Amino acid sequence: MPHESISVFDMLKIGVGPSSSHTLGPWRAALRFVDTLRAKYGLAQVKKVSVLLYGSLAKTGKGHGTDIAVILGLCGDDPVTIDVNLIHTKIAQIAEDGFMKLGNEYDIPFDPLLNVQFLFEESLPFHPNGLTFLADIGNDSNISETYYSTGGGFVVKEGEKHNTKGQVDLPFPINTASDLLHWCMKTGLGINEVVMENECAWRSEAETRKGLTRIWETMRDCIYRGCHTKGELPGGLQVRRRAFDLNKKLLAGRPYNNYDSWINAIRLGGNSFQYILDWVSCFALAVNEENASFGRVVTAPTNGAAGVIPAVLNYFIVFCDGYSEEKIIRFLLTASEIGSIFKKEATISAAMGGCQAEIGVSSAMAAAALTENLGGTQRQALMAAEIAMEHHLGLTCDPIGGLVQIPCIERNTMGAIKAITASQLALQSAPDYAKVSLDKVIKTMWDTAVDMNSKYKETAEAGLAIHVPLGLKEC
Repeated sequence: MPHESISVFDMLKIGVGPSSSHTLGPWRAALRFVDTLRAKYGLAQVKKVSVLLYGSLAKTGKGHGTDIAVILGLCGDDPVTIDVNLIHTKIAQIAEDGFMKLGNEYDIPFDPLLNVQFLFEESLPFHPNGLTFLADIGNDSNISETYYSTGGGFVVKEGEKHNTKGQVDLPFPINTASDLLHWCMKTGLGINEVVMENECAWRSEAETRKGLTRIWETMRDCIYRGCHTKGELPGGLQVRRRAFDLNKKLLAGRPYNNYDSWINAIRLGGNSFQYILDWVSCFALAVNEENASFGRVVTAPTNGAAGVIPAVLNYFIVFCDGYSEEKIIRFLLTASEIGSIFKKEATISAAMGGCQAEIGVSSAMAAAALTENLGGTQRQALMAAEIAMEHHLGLTCDPIGGLVQIPCIERNTMGAIKAITASQLALQSAPDYAKVSLDKVIKTMWDTAVDMNSKYKETAEAGLAIHVPLGLKEC
């Protein structure tokens, strides 16, 4: 059976919030369209560019910043390096001037209200997250390209052979959890070791380690920044940031001046169950409050679920003696492989599968990684992933106002806590007696996704999105 090769850096990508499928994916699609224009015609020949947003991208695109993302992509800005503090200023300036600098090279007329169209009643067949770029090249010549944002920042171009770009032959081809376990049993390697061997098909081990260190540093900075930023989240729901106040309350005045001294101050507070529980919630809140504010986050595997893995990893670092580069890298390698199996066998897109495909998958990823790092066997790690997903099955995606705030931010705290609980259950269990395999729960998740009413798949047309009025203040 052919295998799909997905790297750790496909699953864990540095980008900008609030959504990997509605922000990062469309942004990357816009960058690809600009590359096409540059290669085929030269940007100087382009007279006009428009964008059509379909399906879920239209219905929740405003709340997710899809219009902002495609504009920044057309401008040639990189989501990995852009100064996130200047995003809204730049968009406002384009709207005021009526021009954008296409590919950061040539000015063309552009009105965000006219040139980005939200087609609420239209959807494309391949995936709910579809968008089409149109360009006027002059001399009655036009070009159009359609892309699909399939979750986690992954983008597929219409007409492009699926999964052919960047494919490599891996020493340990993996599509399913059974494949992963087969290689672990055959070689005696841990999950993280199998993944590292596969990563060496793309690049040297040193390069992989360097890249994963950067991933962790981005997660770390996001947690720390989120715990030290107060105020109200943008978007009109008047949601107040909570990580700042919780961080301050839990530290009880203990001094610190950077991340390292901060985690030492946290440790001085003890290790009671309630105290640790509050900190795990605080870590997750911090990340997703940053995500909701167009901050820099890591897709893990998506932006909407970006807080689970950093929260569990930071829990491991602070409370489980996990603060070493080697342990952090092992954690990220294992987590990424579990996420890639879900992507291959089901989906990591809420627009396809509901929130089970985002928070559920991230919780499974974190559970497996934590279990392996706490000394669990490969089978216990897979068991932890199964337990975490089993108790997210059927979770809908019903964001109020199409914003990645309610219930998304709190769901990350729930996903993190469930991951830790799943890990502990697996560590205290014998996998030989497990009734449900990870592959079976992934199949069940996909069946549930197919059966789920489309209203509950990131459309803001059901659930909390219609039962809670916009502008509701938190109690």
